[in-house]
Amino acid sequence: MLRAKGIHKYYGDLHVLKGVDVEIAAGEIVSIVGASGAGKSTLLHILGTLDDADKGLVSIDDKSLTALKGDKLAAYRNQEVGFIFQFHNLLPEFTAEENIIIPGLIAKKDEKYLTEKAKELARLLGIMDRLGHKPSELSGGEQQRVAVARALINDPKIIFADEPSGNLDTQSAESLHELFFTLRDRFGQSFVIVTHNQQLAQMADRMLTMQDGVIVSE
Repeated sequence: MLRAKGIHKYYGDLHVLKGVDVEIAAGEIVSIVGASGAGKSTLLHILGTLDDADKGLVSIDDKSLTALKGDKLAAYRNQEVGFIFQFHNLLPEFTAEENIIIPGLIAKKDEKYLTEKAKELARLLGIMDRLGHKPSELSGGEQQRVAVARALINDPKIIFADEPSGNLDTQSAESLHELFFTLRDRFGQSFVIVTHNQQLAQMADRMLTMQDGVIVSE
C-alpha cells in the first residue's frame, strides 16, 4: 500500500537518511526502532508527508505522494492519514469531543455525523464519559485516547505514531499498545509506530531497526 524508495534527507551538511526503502502493507502494524538520532522520526514524517525527502519517491496505492503540493497535499494528509504524537497536541480551549471532530470539520463533513462518529470512537476507546471535558481535566492516558480518536475520525488508511506512549505511565502505555491492535482488527488500518518501547515494538507484525540513517534489520 505505502511504498518509499531511495529516501535521502539532509539538514545542512548532516545526512540524516541515506537511501531508505520501506513498504507497508494494508492492515499491517510496523514498528521502527533505533537509537536517538538514527533517523526514525525523520523517516516517519516523510512517510506521513509532514516533511519532504531531498531525494527518493513516496507513493500510496501506486499514486505518487512526492508530486502532491499545496491544497492537494493538505487534503490527502487530512483525509487519508492520521497522526498520533508523544505530546497530544490537543487544543486546550476545546472539549475532548471538539478536539476529536476538528479534522472532520476541516474536511467539511457534516457536524452531526462527526459528533456521532466521535461518540462511537469514544465508546470504543473507553472515554465516553470524558467527551465534555477539556484537556486540562483529563489524565495523560485519557488525553492520548482523545488524540487517537482524532486521528481516526476521517477513517484514514494509515496511522503514523511518533513515540505515542513515551509520555505515559506503564499501565497507560500497555493499554494504548493493546488498543492499536484492537483498532487494526476493527478497522483494518495500517500503523507505523516509532518507539523506544521494546514491548510495543516486538508486538508489531514487523520491526524495522534503524542505525545511522539506514534500516539495518527487519
